[in-house]
Amino acid sequence: MNRVDRVNAMSVDVEEHFQVSAFEGVVDRAQWDRQPSRVEANTDAVLALFDEAGIQATFFVLGWVAERCPTLVRRIVAAGHELASHGWSHVRATEQSRAEFAEDVRRTRAVLEDVGGVAVVGYRAASYSIDERNWWAFEVLAEAGYRYSSSIYPVRHDLYGVPDAPLVPFRPRGVEILEVPVSVVELAGRRLPAGGGGFFRLYPYALSRWAIGRVNAAGRPAVFYFHPWEIDPGQPRIPGAPARSRLRHYLNLSRMRPRLQRLLRDFRWDRMDRVFREPQGEFSPMESHVS
Repeated sequence: MNRVDRVNAMSVDVEEHFQVSAFEGVVDRAQWDRQPSRVEANTDAVLALFDEAGIQATFFVLGWVAERCPTLVRRIVAAGHELASHGWSHVRATEQSRAEFAEDVRRTRAVLEDVGGVAVVGYRAASYSIDERNWWAFEVLAEAGYRYSSSIYPVRHDLYGVPDAPLVPFRPRGVEILEVPVSVVELAGRRLPAGGGGFFRLYPYALSRWAIGRVNAAGRPAVFYFHPWEIDPGQPRIPGAPARSRLRHYLNLSRMRPRLQRLLRDFRWDRMDRVFREPQGEFSPMESHVS
């Protein structure tokens, strides 16, 4: 399949394999530093994949990772990728008070900018955890200096999602920040994920390719994401994790790398801050929305 003209947004959520929400009930945060670290090697492997494909992307990095792996952050920046914030330690924004969230996003941005030496304007909440319960988070992000967020998955899901959110980038009414939702497609009145993550490992590749192509055919760039641990089938298994969590986390890890390589060939990709920026340097608002 030849590349189409539409340029899509590629993003990576940089976190350790044991920091995901699926394991938060069995991996004590106080023991994180005692877990085997694989994030640096896995992210370097992602950087190599992108270099081979000749693309640049946006890396949403945990502050916890940046503090421990500063040279990794500098390699991301040196390769021309966008450095963005994933919060400090993968706490869901819905579990934080407004004050806690404000401290989290300010601290993370300050550390990333200090380590990376570049401005950080993008943010993605852990597990897409901005929804109707904490719509105030957009105000906090704007106050902290962020220009855009990609924290909403406009689908119905048991762990996250705003099923009635716009499918296109929008400005939450009254807030000077752009929310860029992860991509979905509408089919027979239902919204189906088209933006990566576990769904990309679950679906046959042909279905994911069709879904992204459908987003492009509608005149929109797709927003895709994955994690460095998803190309690491040899990662240690977490003991005591529930069966459903194990299924979601470990499903088809061995197929992820070749699928990504096909995806990078089949479509055009770039950093989020470039895909959604107008020539005059402003992020493109497409509509306003109230939760």
